Amino acid sequence: MSTPASNHSPIRLAVIVGSTREGRFGPTVANWFVDHASQRGDLDIDVVDLADFELPSQFGQAGSEAMAPFRERIGLADAFAVVTPEYNHGYPASLKQAIDFVNVEWHAKPVGFVSYGGISGGLRAVEQLRLVFAELHAVTIRDGVSLHYGWNLFDEAGSMHEPENPLIAVKMMLDELTWFARALRTARAERPYDSLAVA
Repeated sequence: MSTPASNHSPIRLAVIVGSTREGRFGPTVANWFVDHASQRGDLDIDVVDLADFELPSQFGQAGSEAMAPFRERIGLADAFAVVTPEYNHGYPASLKQAIDFVNVEWHAKPVGFVSYGGISGGLRAVEQLRLVFAELHAVTIRDGVSLHYGWNLFDEAGSMHEPENPLIAVKMMLDELTWFARALRTARAERPYDSLAVA
């Protein structure tokens, strides 16, 4: 069991880049988010890009073994920031596949969203992801970052043209995420959640 002092250590935040499409815009958004999140002293950030993993073509034991490094990094995290686009009113198939290859590693941990898309800014994808993570015993936080027509907000170097409002959203989301991460980390240390959860 962790000591009370351990809860003062930085929150291990996994930033998950959810799109694996060729020509994807996700890394630009993720890099921008990580650049600003890294300025906080209370976060230890791990960028988990799904394009770096061998997503199997079929769901099964072989696929589970191929995704072992992904599962390990999700297990080590205290909290998650999912960077997702919106494709046809939904989130990427690659993201759903990766989420489903992990189970108890999501339990009793908070999830925030950084979304991008057209007029909706990816919010329709986020609403669907909230349902998925609820089934996995994760806690999605209220406030997120939504970039409407996100590709128009950045220059070729990846810098944002008008960052004020999005940066306010980043701070709000990370403040909430770290609050829940500390509370849930303490709770998991005092009483393991897996003794309550039904997979």
